[in-house]
Amino acid sequence: MSPTRSIRDLRAGVIGTGFIGPVHVEALRRLGVAVTAICDVPAQAEAAARRLGIPRACTDHRELLKAGDVDVVHIASPNRFHCEMSLAALAAGKHVVCEKPLAMTTAETARIVAAAAASRTVFAVNYNVRFYAAVLQMRRMVEAGDLGDIIHVNGSYMQDWLFKDTDYNWRLLPGEGGKLRAVADIGTHWMDLVTFVTGTRIRSVLADLGTCHKTRKRPLGEVQTFAKSDAKMRYATYPVKTEDFASVLLDFANGARGNLGVSQVAAGRKNCIRVEIYGSKKSAWWCSEDPEMLHLGHRDGANETAVRATPAFGDGAAGLMDYPPGHVEGFPDTFKMNFRAIYSAIAAGGAKRPLFATAKDGHAEVAVCEAILRSNKARAWVKVEK
Repeated sequence: MSPTRSIRDLRAGVIGTGFIGPVHVEALRRLGVAVTAICDVPAQAEAAARRLGIPRACTDHRELLKAGDVDVVHIASPNRFHCEMSLAALAAGKHVVCEKPLAMTTAETARIVAAAAASRTVFAVNYNVRFYAAVLQMRRMVEAGDLGDIIHVNGSYMQDWLFKDTDYNWRLLPGEGGKLRAVADIGTHWMDLVTFVTGTRIRSVLADLGTCHKTRKRPLGEVQTFAKSDAKMRYATYPVKTEDFASVLLDFANGARGNLGVSQVAAGRKNCIRVEIYGSKKSAWWCSEDPEMLHLGHRDGANETAVRATPAFGDGAAGLMDYPPGHVEGFPDTFKMNFRAIYSAIAAGGAKRPLFATAKDGHAEVAVCEAILRSNKARAWVKVEK
């Protein structure tokens, strides 16, 4: 992998035109990276290329991988395509940014890990939540010992976009998204966040999965993520085989414990991530619905609230913030900062200790998901397979 002078010399191709693909495009353009190709089924690829001003619309990912003006491939397709597309991109000598979860099973993710290790390219998984400034600062505090020994972790990831039985998306289908849905789709974001902050892996789990809607109504036609239902739309009823919500107890390799709640049927919660880290000296907690604020808790003194980019906040996100305090940096900015880190590593010829999630991190999260499935079935604690 030869170093590149600037991230602006790199060119990207994006596979997928649903909710998240255009988010990738916007973030890349904010960094000055040219998006030269986009890929999806014919009508969607062409419409997205026109709408987003992208010069090439591809209808087959293999066509995009052959393009000489694509250095980095962003995979934002349904989960069942991640393994095939990741392996093909690596074989083509491309750098890769793959959406989470990395693939459907650990058998698939292990193949990606091996291929990425053998390649001369950078492979990243888009766990963008790592790049909220407060998350980076909590990580710095844990590393510095400011919180003391980590005792336990508490938190949740709540959404309501699948609250109604008429709400539909491909993620509801095991064949498209995998046997886990809420946990794999958003729960892994929280688990990766906590693993990233605490520096320790999840070694065992006790899980309870629940389904609010045993049957749902599928629109006779495709629906984009977060799209609102239409009263005039016609539906077909189908059985639901993935979970709407979950409760998971966690045991970490450093002896800490944790508990996580996940839901995609939590009325009123649009995209709420909460994490609380409790240490032997003090605690730190943060919520994505108020992303500028980092809260610190004390046993014998007043609690504190620090505003992003102020001296009281700390310097854990130094170099990964662009706006002064009071000018909110949120969800779109995490993609920009994640891609800045990834593309900087590509430009530098690699990264020894990357802040972004790697193929190994993606594999680890899928291993936890498989343990959660086994635990829910056994109604018992289950170890995460290494």
